[in-house]
Amino acid sequence: MTRGEQVPLAPVAATRPEPGREFVLTVSCPDRRGIVHAVSGVLLDEGLTITDSQQFADASAGEFHLRVHVAREGDPVGAEELRRAFEPVADEFAMAWALHDLAERNRVLVMVSRQGHCLNDLLFRTQTGQLPVDVPAIVSNHEDFRALAQWHGIPFHHVPVTAGTKPQAEVELRRLVEHYAVDTVVLARYMQVLSAELCADFPGRVINIHHSLLPSFKGARPYTQAHDRGVKVIGATAHYVTADLDEGPIIEQDFRRVDHRLSPAELATAGQELEAMALARAVRWHAEHRVVLRGRRTIVFD
Repeated sequence: MTRGEQVPLAPVAATRPEPGREFVLTVSCPDRRGIVHAVSGVLLDEGLTITDSQQFADASAGEFHLRVHVAREGDPVGAEELRRAFEPVADEFAMAWALHDLAERNRVLVMVSRQGHCLNDLLFRTQTGQLPVDVPAIVSNHEDFRALAQWHGIPFHHVPVTAGTKPQAEVELRRLVEHYAVDTVVLARYMQVLSAELCADFPGRVINIHHSLLPSFKGARPYTQAHDRGVKVIGATAHYVTADLDEGPIIEQDFRRVDHRLSPAELATAGQELEAMALARAVRWHAEHRVVLRGRRTIVFD
């Protein structure tokens, strides 16, 4: 190794249980008595032990939400078998529900343009085992981060986008999502607007991050605009993508107070740190099935 040469980090695998051993069950339904008792009964009958349980009764909406992390005793069991066992209770309580085998990690396709702070952070956290996801591919409308993707051993796809080629670019994106069996698309400062049709086809599967200076400071150099106006708080918002630009259901937000001592460049650096942290938390909570999407809002179990 020559002096100054970088050696890629050795991947650190996040703990992944044996298939059929650990599951997360999420439930949303009209609130009424007996829900927890009924759910617990099925889990007990199927030889499952509750290791963590969180619930929320939303009085304003008349809904009940539950997230249960369970472990299987005895022989492993298939998720489909458990789903069949749970269906009668789900029907009885009119539940919207999902059961996830934690041996199956979320496959995340990351999209980026020319700002790499969020991409770098996600790749580092994935490689060091801090994020329970797999990143099978990176997509960009520029070539800037091809070398970074290669350094991490991840396929990089350059998909240029212009006003005239946007439909073809989205066709290619759909192909890549199918090819890599992608569960979630993360827009890590991807500076292109997805079409309403694409957003509608992937509800709750596309996560975006943006600075909190919107809508006051739009376009180029938002932190310079904010500095000129003397803002006192900056932040970041991670949310699911919908056809309403930057107005999808919020997963996580972060902020910090600032003052006149910070230059526009220092404001931008602080904002980028907030963006990276908020996005990482949103991706982790989504991958751990902690986010319940209900219309225009979310319930997030910590």
